[in-house]
Amino acid sequence: MANYYRFKPLNIGRFVIWTLFAAILIAAPHLFTSSLALTMLSQIGYLIIICLSYNILLGQGGMLSFGHAVYTGLGSFITIHAMNMAGRGDLPLPLWLMPIVGGLAGMFFATLLGFVTTKKSGTTFAMITLGIGELVASMALMFPEFFGGEGGITTDRVYGKGLFGITFGPALQVYYLIAVYCFVCTALMFAFTGTPLGRILNAVRDNPERVEFIGYNTQRVRYFAFIIAGFFAGVGGALAAINFEIVTGADSLSVIRSGGYLLFTFLGGATFFFGPIIGAVLLVFASVLLSELSKAWLLYLGLVFLFMVMYAPGGIASLIMMNLRLAKFGKLRQLWVSYLGLAGTGLVVVLGAAAMVEMTYHLQLNAALGPQFNFLGATLNATGLASWFGAGLVLLTGLGLFELCRRQFLQQWSRIQEEIEHEIQRGEAL
Repeated sequence: MANYYRFKPLNIGRFVIWTLFAAILIAAPHLFTSSLALTMLSQIGYLIIICLSYNILLGQGGMLSFGHAVYTGLGSFITIHAMNMAGRGDLPLPLWLMPIVGGLAGMFFATLLGFVTTKKSGTTFAMITLGIGELVASMALMFPEFFGGEGGITTDRVYGKGLFGITFGPALQVYYLIAVYCFVCTALMFAFTGTPLGRILNAVRDNPERVEFIGYNTQRVRYFAFIIAGFFAGVGGALAAINFEIVTGADSLSVIRSGGYLLFTFLGGATFFFGPIIGAVLLVFASVLLSELSKAWLLYLGLVFLFMVMYAPGGIASLIMMNLRLAKFGKLRQLWVSYLGLAGTGLVVVLGAAAMVEMTYHLQLNAALGPQFNFLGATLNATGLASWFGAGLVLLTGLGLFELCRRQFLQQWSRIQEEIEHEIQRGEAL
């Protein structure tokens, strides 16, 4: 009997991580109880699904898409029309199944458009997705009966009989609906990474010529992955429609929305499964909080993206994994002082640069309000030489100190990496 049945030991670490993920989803609205926090948590929930679906293309398949919002947006529109039909009694479908409708809509349009899109790869694929994205976005104003024109389509998510007293009217009930789909979809997309299709998709990303040599059709692999990504994108779009009860074509289908998915998936770390989850959290914080703090938030976001591309192309997830590697070998404590130095001097640089940016924006946009304004508790004069000189001095001083800390950190980092390599080689020799 033992020759026919083999049992693998339980992966305790993975079980703990998924349990912790579920616990966070359950406890989050009880820890952050304000209405703004609940709205942000709901947005984070469905954006995790959307960013992970985009990562199937970018991270796992190496397909740079500029039109992912097409499938989230069309999933939203189909869902909101289905909700209106259900509200009139024409479609006997409860609200908690509506995300499946959005997923099937996303899958349908991914099947239709992906057949053409995945014919090519690389830069050509990216340009085709950009063209299709612009085409579908322009249709939003051409077909107002379906897309609702500039005003969009509205709905009411409270219809029919509630399930066990759950009507999905309160925002908390909607959050838990999003949380359930978030957990299930995240688990399914993680399971996809271990399937034969997911593995061969990684091979198509890394070496398509060799994949073709062993007999696989790389276009078909990309096409199937595109369809799967479209399904989960549609689920995320449907949850967004349920959450806001309105979908606007110009916003939901725009290339700007697709660019946002790309930007924050990359910032989170497209090469790691949990990277897009980090990116989804950052996307909500940037669009909700950072946009309220400063009118120059897009400039700050662009600068962060620029520095991440230059110095940490693996995203935030890669930085976390590198430090976990240090912790595994007991070397992380040696870098605490260096990290504090980099963080402190980097903060000084950011404050100086941000003061100059805010003064520039104040002169351009708010000159009628007078030259003085508040910046982090300090009063700056956008036309005063002292404010500009002070901000420049802070910036230059921070840059000088940051460079000194950076050089010392690089020397220490190189030494620690050599020690780790020696330990690995010693372990392999034993």
